[in-house]
Amino acid sequence: MAAHSPRPVTGNGQAHSSAPALGTLERNPANMTGSIGGPRAGSMAALERPPGPRPSPPKNVTDLARTSLHAVHVAAGAKMVEFGGFDMPLQYGPILDEVRRVRSSAGLFDLGHMGRLEFTGPDAVRFCDRIATCFVAKIPVGAIRYGLVCRENGHPVDDVLVYRGASDVWMVVNASNTARVLDWIEEQRGGYDVELVDRTDELGMLAIQGPKSEAILARIASGIDLSKLGYYRFDEGTFAGVGPIKVSRTGYTGEDGFELYAPADRMPHLWNALLEVGAADGLAPTGLGSRDTLRLEAGMPLYGHEISDELDPIQAGLSFGVSLKPEKSGTIGYDALKAIAAAPERKLMGLETDGPRVPRQGAVLLVGDQEVGFVCSGTMSPTLGKPIASAYLDLAHAAVGTKVDVDFKGKRQSCVVRDMPFFSRTRG
Repeated sequence: MAAHSPRPVTGNGQAHSSAPALGTLERNPANMTGSIGGPRAGSMAALERPPGPRPSPPKNVTDLARTSLHAVHVAAGAKMVEFGGFDMPLQYGPILDEVRRVRSSAGLFDLGHMGRLEFTGPDAVRFCDRIATCFVAKIPVGAIRYGLVCRENGHPVDDVLVYRGASDVWMVVNASNTARVLDWIEEQRGGYDVELVDRTDELGMLAIQGPKSEAILARIASGIDLSKLGYYRFDEGTFAGVGPIKVSRTGYTGEDGFELYAPADRMPHLWNALLEVGAADGLAPTGLGSRDTLRLEAGMPLYGHEISDELDPIQAGLSFGVSLKPEKSGTIGYDALKAIAAAPERKLMGLETDGPRVPRQGAVLLVGDQEVGFVCSGTMSPTLGKPIASAYLDLAHAAVGTKVDVDFKGKRQSCVVRDMPFFSRTRG
């Protein structure tokens, strides 16, 4: 497959592409139900819960976008599903086995569906500080920070990773939100000398995650010492003869891991090279289903679940990605986020249960006859050996150890409130 050319953004914020525009997040890869928002703005006196799951309308698979690794997934027998407008691998084998492999060895993920945006020009940093909640001007060159792009009401358009280069800034955004993030950014660009180029089609992206990821990736690396690349840092190196290309050390699983950004037509070569050198350590392709379980175990948010147009980052526990310093007062959403931080009404917490059923998104949480919250995400955790979930709870019922019931259409199952993450490689 030939590498696509960059997609410069047009005046209306749309990128030139033959691929269909990406819509809102349509499916949760763990249970394949439609995503929902959160409580509508207003009083928390009666903690309003979101509407129930909405199934996605059926789409012709030929209408879906494809990453540069699509043919590789199909040839390997992956179960393919729609995700964020892309035809993506849900799983290659049992999802729980894939989760265990990442926790014990390493898994290989296709992230080509994620949006990759490059900002250049004299005002690139200043503009990114206008639209992103993290303090971009204070990010060291070569470092990465988590942040969000919010509306004036403090509710996110998306959560992003911001890469600070010597002469540019990059943002990695969620696949389902790429088009609307581009639209939103374009609306804010007036008065700034900044150029925005969507590199999503031009560059592929893959991740290797797990405790053996550094040792495996080092076998095909040259021109870079991966042991010296710190967490949430990026650099350039050559991998399996491809390069120099960008490599970062972040992840969405709670494990150590790396991401490679390379020309789209070189991604199958990199993918196969990694599988070859990692085979003895158990490296194998890994799908979106296990990634969703891994990220929930690690307490990481998913747009459309823990955060959304109606769920702000402060009450989601993401204040580390929101700078409320006075110097950031010009950031879109600053005043609303500062007000929410001063008077939160609910809190995102973890739930675990010894019952047989997995709490699912939108399920009501009860104490007696009182609704006290709602579930955002749920899964069976192979690491803990029991069902787990993330949930918003009113502050009176958000203390660790509080017992609540999850409502399964009239049948109740007891859960216990706990802190997240459920799994941490550094805390044991």
